[in-house]
Amino acid sequence: MQTNQKDQDKAITDPRAAKEAKLGKLREMGINPYPYRFDVDAWAGPLHTTYEELADGDVTETRVAVAGRVMAYRNDGMFMDLQDHTGRIQIFSHKQDLNPDQLERIKQLDIGDVIGVHGIIRRTPRGELTVNAHEVEVLSKSLQPYPEKHHGLTDVETRYRKRYLDLITTPDSKQTLVNRSRIISHIRNLLTEKGYLEVETPLLQTLASGATAKPFVTHHNTLDMELFLRIAPELYLKRLIIGQISDKVFEIGRNFRNEGISTRHNPEFTMLELYQAFGDYKDIMELTEEVITSCVRMLNDGSEVIAFGEKEIDFSRPWKRASMTDLIDEATGVDFLNLTDIPQAAAKAKELGATIEDWMNWGQIVEAVFEHTVEGNILNPVHVTELPADISPLAKVHRENPLLTERFETYVNSWEIANAFSELNDPHDQRARFEKQAAQRDQGDEEAPPVDYDFLEALEYGMPPTGGLGIGIDRLVMLLTNSPSIRDVIAFPTMKPDSK
Repeated sequence: MQTNQKDQDKAITDPRAAKEAKLGKLREMGINPYPYRFDVDAWAGPLHTTYEELADGDVTETRVAVAGRVMAYRNDGMFMDLQDHTGRIQIFSHKQDLNPDQLERIKQLDIGDVIGVHGIIRRTPRGELTVNAHEVEVLSKSLQPYPEKHHGLTDVETRYRKRYLDLITTPDSKQTLVNRSRIISHIRNLLTEKGYLEVETPLLQTLASGATAKPFVTHHNTLDMELFLRIAPELYLKRLIIGQISDKVFEIGRNFRNEGISTRHNPEFTMLELYQAFGDYKDIMELTEEVITSCVRMLNDGSEVIAFGEKEIDFSRPWKRASMTDLIDEATGVDFLNLTDIPQAAAKAKELGATIEDWMNWGQIVEAVFEHTVEGNILNPVHVTELPADISPLAKVHRENPLLTERFETYVNSWEIANAFSELNDPHDQRARFEKQAAQRDQGDEEAPPVDYDFLEALEYGMPPTGGLGIGIDRLVMLLTNSPSIRDVIAFPTMKPDSK
C-alpha cells in the first residue's frame, strides 16, 4: 500500500487520517502493526520500586522487556512515556542504540499506540527512571485521537460511555474500580474464613420475589413462558439453608430492578447476601460491623475514619443502634408506637411533612416519616432496628412487640447500605404475609411481589432459626472510595445509547 500526496494532505488536518497514513507506512515497511504476542518480563510499577535507590545518572546492565501504551511522545519519539497497568516509565530511543529501521518505526508512533520495548534500565541525570531502547515493536496501532494530555477526559458522559478511555487517561477512575475489586475480594475471603460457603442462584426466575421492587420481564422462547431478572437471591439462598448445603451461605452477584436511575441507583447492581443458620439479627449486626469496618481498615492503612467529600465518617465500633420509632421520636417528639390508628398516624405524618398516600399501611407511614425526618441527618453508621412488620414480610415478628420485626437497616451518610433480619421461618406466618403483599399488589402497588408458593412449600420442610444480611456493594464502594455517583463505581453503568 503506497501513501500518496492526497493522503499526506488529508493527514495534516484529520488526526484519524494521519494515523491511518502511519499505519500504511508501517505495512510498507513490512511490519505487522497487530502482531500475536510479546514476551513481557517487567512492569513499570515494580521497576520503580526495585530501582528506587538507583542514583541519578547511573546505568545498569539489566535488560528488560516492557510493554504498554504510549502516553507522551517528545522529540520525534526520542522520549516516550510508556503506561502499563502498574504505572508509567520513560523510554529513551537514540540512534546510538537503534538501527535506521527502528528509528523509522518510532517515527510512525502516536500517543495511544501499544508498543513493546527491549532495553537497559538507567536513571537519567534529572532523576527519571528510563529504559534505553535497543528494540521497539509495534503491538497495536491506535487509530483514534486521544484526549489532550493536560486536561484528560473532561466530559462526564463520555467517561461513562467510553470507560476504556477513562481508565487509560484518568488514574483516579482506574483506582476506584481496582478498589472495588479489592473490597469484593476482601469480603469474600473474610466470609470464607468464617466458614461461609459461596453459592450461586438463578438470575432468571419464574417469580420476581425476595424483595419489594418492580422487575425486568423477559420471555423464554422454547418454554414459551415469562421470566424475570432476579430482584433478589433471598428465597433461593434460604432454600439452600433448608437443604442444609451448609449452615452459612453467601452470594455476591447482580440484581436487577426496573426503577429510576440516580446518583445512588442503577438498574443492575451488586449485592452481598448471606444467611447464617441458628443465629438471629443481633448476630448479623455484629457481622455487618465486622465486614464493613474490616473493608475500611483494608483500604485506609488501618484507619477507621474516612473522608467523603467535605465530611469525615467514623466507622469505629460499636455503632449506634436505635429503633426506627425511637429515632423518629428523637427527631420530632412523636412516638408512632402510640399512634397505631392508620388515619391518625397518616394525619400526624402529613403534619411532619411526609408524603403519604391513601393506600399506605401503618408501617409504610412510619417508614415515610423516617425517610423525611431522620434519614438525611445520619452521618456515622447507625443500625436502625425494629422496623414495622408491615414493611418487613420476610422478617420474624419482634419477640416483644408484634407491630415490629427483628430487622435492622444500616445507614451511613444518609444511605441505606445494609438490610438484615431474623428470618421468618414459620410457614403459616409467611403465607399470611405473602398474601397480604399480594393484596397490596392488587390495589395498585406495582412493587409488591406475588405469592411464592414453591418457597412456601420448601419452608414447610423446616428452616432453622436463621439470620440474613444484604449489603449493597455499589453504595459501600461509593462510600469507601469517596465517589459521589454510583456510575463512578460501576465499570459500565446503564445509559441511554449515544445519539451521535
